Amino acid sequence: MTDRQEAAVAGDGQHKEDIIRRLRRIEGQVRGVQRMVDEDVYCIDVLTQVSAINAALQSCAVALLDEHLSRCVTEAVAQGGDRAKAKVDEASRAIARLIRT
Repeated sequence: MTDRQEAAVAGDGQHKEDIIRRLRRIEGQVRGVQRMVDEDVYCIDVLTQVSAINAALQSCAVALLDEHLSRCVTEAVAQGGDRAKAKVDEASRAIARLIRT
């Protein structure tokens, strides 16, 4: 199994269900914004909803990052070696991407 495959299956089912629930809620919010635009809702009201979607996506990203740090990175650090450094570097790059957005 590659590191990516290991990472894809890391975590418990409850965490995965929570993430899926969050993403479905966000999907519904996006559909709601589409309807608002279609119905010519006041721009500021649409922007308020877009801001809420951005916040929900950021929250979801933090939850995913937290899971990655607590499972994948922690396990790799416990094993040590090059794999540990690679996982920490990978997490650092992911954090950098999140704070740029």
